[in-house]
Amino acid sequence: MTTTLRPLGLGELLDRSFFLYRKHFALFVGIAALPYLLLLVFQLTGVVLGTQRAGVFSALYWAWLLAIMVIQLGVTAASQGATVIAVSNVHLDREATISSAFAGIKGRIFSIALITIGAGLGIGIGFILLIIPGIILALMWALVIPIAVLEDTGLGDSISRSSALTKGSRLRILVIYILYFFLLYTFILLWEIPMFAAIGMFARGHNPAMIPLWSRIVIPICSFLSLSLVTPLITIALSLTYYDQRVRKEAFDLQHMMSILDGTTPGDTATALPG
Repeated sequence: MTTTLRPLGLGELLDRSFFLYRKHFALFVGIAALPYLLLLVFQLTGVVLGTQRAGVFSALYWAWLLAIMVIQLGVTAASQGATVIAVSNVHLDREATISSAFAGIKGRIFSIALITIGAGLGIGIGFILLIIPGIILALMWALVIPIAVLEDTGLGDSISRSSALTKGSRLRILVIYILYFFLLYTFILLWEIPMFAAIGMFARGHNPAMIPLWSRIVIPICSFLSLSLVTPLITIALSLTYYDQRVRKEAFDLQHMMSILDGTTPGDTATALPG
């Protein structure tokens, strides 16, 4: 089915996001799951080695915690970047596979991670400053990762371009964020509530400060499932928002149509900067 590029209303944008997620469920969940599987293996290794029981005053504990943070940043960058490539391919009627999605960010995971850190620090500082500035920056910079991936830009250019593209549509992006976090935390609560209830029952006959081994195994597994199943949705929605804003502000639909008529690769205009 050929995609007709045109401006989308909020309802159409959300419907398109869920449609792509359902239709290409194995593709998007597979892209998200592969990097997060590395994080899961590392977490379970820490459980087996007992690093969590080393105590907060142990160098081993802090080294393990730092390694978790670094790995999580890398796998998040890989997952988001590859998902953006896959959404672009699907949305522009190109072949999309897990391997081609990761090939599209080959050698760029480190730079995507740095851009994520830079934007995240700015948003984090904004939240410290009475929260509202953080929300505003999060909405202004919502398209930083799609821009960085599809246009191969650095932190500064990605931030300034995202600020320009999102202008006039930040309320829509706010609704997308609210819906995403609602789905994510609803999904997490579905396993967290019975999990902590079971831990509470376990603690009745044991040391209350002792966390059972089975819970230290099940918690990262459930977290892995939550991230793999839910996080693709926000990346899909923001990637579609990126294209929608380009259609609205830069006539990307005409650029794309002309590239097809000229016989060039449709993807040639996916990364073309305006002007």
